[in-house]
Amino acid sequence: MTATKKRLKIVAAALLVILFLVYLYRAISVSAGGMSSISAGEEVQARWPPTESPLQRSLQMAYEEQNLLIREQKAELQRTREQLAQLEEQIRSLQTSTPRKYRKVKYLNYKNRKRILITGGAGFVGSHLVDDLMVQGHEVIVVDNFFTGRKRNVEHWLGHENFELIHHDIVNPLFIEIDEIYHLASPASPPHYMYNPVKTIKTNTMGTINVLGLAKRVMAKVLIASTSEVYGDPTVHPQPETYWGHVNPIGPRACYDEGKRVSETLSYAYAKQEKVQVRVARIFNTYGPRMHMNDGRVVSNFILQALRNETITVYGNGKQTRSFQYVSDLVDGMIALMGSNFTQPVNLGNPVEQTIGEFAEIIKQLVGGPSVIKQTKAMEDDPQRRKPDITRARQYLQWEPKVPLETGLQRTISYFRNELARSDRFQESSNKYFDTP
Repeated sequence: MTATKKRLKIVAAALLVILFLVYLYRAISVSAGGMSSISAGEEVQARWPPTESPLQRSLQMAYEEQNLLIREQKAELQRTREQLAQLEEQIRSLQTSTPRKYRKVKYLNYKNRKRILITGGAGFVGSHLVDDLMVQGHEVIVVDNFFTGRKRNVEHWLGHENFELIHHDIVNPLFIEIDEIYHLASPASPPHYMYNPVKTIKTNTMGTINVLGLAKRVMAKVLIASTSEVYGDPTVHPQPETYWGHVNPIGPRACYDEGKRVSETLSYAYAKQEKVQVRVARIFNTYGPRMHMNDGRVVSNFILQALRNETITVYGNGKQTRSFQYVSDLVDGMIALMGSNFTQPVNLGNPVEQTIGEFAEIIKQLVGGPSVIKQTKAMEDDPQRRKPDITRARQYLQWEPKVPLETGLQRTISYFRNELARSDRFQESSNKYFDTP
């Protein structure tokens, strides 16, 4: 019993010690909490001077919270940009790895396949020529400075093993190995060639010298794209290739007219002196898809004005005449001329003549709408009559235009209508993006 009592006393004493220790721990915790609250209060006092009112403190706190939110949003925006960049890179890699679909191209072996250079090949006529030569199976190299040409005209061939696009101004020399050259480089519409007359002359002189020099070096055949403008305002009607022309050498059109006349002179000088094989095509008014919408020529002007329900403006009294050929007919004629042995200039145009007033009426009827036709002041040195004599083309090339005027105009109007709709979509999208804060 005595031992049991001793054990009980020891346990009771231990319990008392434990209770005392717990009480002591709680006391210390309370005092520490009091001290921390005092220090926090002191920190708040230090942060908020006693002179500031509670309203000022609340505004300051709201301002800091807003700054914190802005920083978080900026960080999120930066993360989003990085993710978009990664997605764009993935899309580009997919596009490069995914095979593109091209038009069917004929296979030619190395004996029959030619390497053909087209200067100005991204332009209106040049791009259609590219299509035909590519489909025939030849290797095509396009050189263009994109003053009036556009990549969109040839983008459907980008990446094809037979196609190459070079951004180059033919006023500067070009060193390349080719078999044939189609020299189409030059602005062809009045607003474009009058925009920089000196540059137009350089393109048709220095550019032609560079092309002929290249042809001489690699012994290539050259087709020079001349123009009906070499006849000026003709006194002979229709105009045969033997007519020397009636050109004003110092008028607003002279940079183009005389530039093309010098281009022809250079071509035959190289042919006689350096034995370069030369072909010269005198091209009359041509129309069709891929025309520059604002090139200022009759067809594009009338169609755009009719589609926009604007007044169709006819320069002069509308009695001046033109002959219009569809672009596919012209391309056929150029390829036939290049393949022929005929070395003299050849007219490529439509012998069916239309007055400008009649042509405006035709387009108004095809497009429809409320547009009215109005005559305005005549342009300086505007030729009054233009109609080709294509006897040579018929005799030596077995060529003449095939596409009826109405059929060609319907295709051209459809192209311009789609281009306007595309332009409107891009404009709307651009405005929506840039006008939004």
